[in-house]
Amino acid sequence: MEEVQQTRPPDRYELLSTKLALPRPRPSLVLREPLLARLDEALEYKLTLLSAPAGFGKTTLVSEWIATRGERQDPLPVAWLSLDAGDNDPARFWRYVIAACQAFQAGIGKSALVLLHTPRRPSLETVLTTFINELAQLAHKCVLVLEDYHVITSSQIHETMAYLVDHLPATVHLLILTRSDPPLPLASLRAHGDLYELHAADLRFSLAETEIFLRQALPFPLSAGAITRLEARTEGWVTGLRLLALALQGREDTRDLEHMLGTFTGSHRHILEYLVADVLSSQPERLQEFLLQTAFLNRLTGSLCDAVTGRNDGEHMLEQMERANLFLIPLDDMGQWYRYHALFAEAMQHEARRRLGEDYLRTLYDKASHWYEEHGLLAEAVEVALSARDFTRAAMLIESIVGPYNTINELHTLLRWIEQLPEEVLQEHPELCLSY
Repeated sequence: MEEVQQTRPPDRYELLSTKLALPRPRPSLVLREPLLARLDEALEYKLTLLSAPAGFGKTTLVSEWIATRGERQDPLPVAWLSLDAGDNDPARFWRYVIAACQAFQAGIGKSALVLLHTPRRPSLETVLTTFINELAQLAHKCVLVLEDYHVITSSQIHETMAYLVDHLPATVHLLILTRSDPPLPLASLRAHGDLYELHAADLRFSLAETEIFLRQALPFPLSAGAITRLEARTEGWVTGLRLLALALQGREDTRDLEHMLGTFTGSHRHILEYLVADVLSSQPERLQEFLLQTAFLNRLTGSLCDAVTGRNDGEHMLEQMERANLFLIPLDDMGQWYRYHALFAEAMQHEARRRLGEDYLRTLYDKASHWYEEHGLLAEAVEVALSARDFTRAAMLIESIVGPYNTINELHTLLRWIEQLPEEVLQEHPELCLSY
């Protein structure tokens, strides 16, 4: 039998550690003890599915559950993976999942990674069989959390995820956070009693929780009638309440307040417009500029923001925004990496296109691409160069990593990049033509 060569991707293609970091729990204005108890109960099942639209507090709830678990039960080892659209490459997806699970035990998944990095890689089912066997050897129950699974569209990933769930050992509980139900065999899991579900109806704030939230979040009391109207209009949508609380700060005139409450709706479109008109516009001009210039970044750190904005206050601005609860989510305990709340980022991106223009935004993309390249994050450098439509630069970057990407079997990513390049650019880079 041919010996399997143990290979690994070069160091400069290391995985982003912030995708594997547990979210820092925020001080909660409303302690949701019944939901925390339900998550404890869910551990008796194979899979917990938290499926609800954006802004229903899925990540906040689970991070609070993890942080407070020791107060109710024995704490459990937790692996966390925050997914994004780039994870639709099956090899990349499973590299991240296996890397995340090393939080359970050092070296877990090592044999599976060797197979995954083999030039003549066996089937993913074979790789997963090895991985599952390793997970079965764990001494204690562990929890694997996949955040934002709705970004996964690859049918091959869904199929291999179904294989993992079907053969998941009793040592591991899987918890999926998503905006929509994934194409997994949910009906079969329900029938066999292996699925525990929480949806928007479970996560929405009750009238009592809405009252507690507003009493804590606002510097002035609202009447019972006003709270009832707000609960009805937001339908318990946590982010909608947070948006409203931000907008109401500084407004104490009764007529102004009543007008605000009368015009507030739970419409998705109106919420986005509201973010721009009442949240963004109420910020200092310098902060508005920072928000619009950095809204396209999936993850933010001070030096990256400095490179994009041409300023030297990135770290200070991020700290200021975190203190102001301005839809900035910390990704590590050191306060170095953050991301914007998804809906907030979408609204800011829309406004940036309107105010700054596409040509100016492309210059920002270019600056980000160079920062990523200088810091060894070449895949991110390619993605941003493609977004900027700087195809010549993108081709140069792809050409520099085409060999290693073939080695680690991320061909889906490589082909997706090459397919975006114009024909005339491909002709100038014959190595890419051969790869394609």
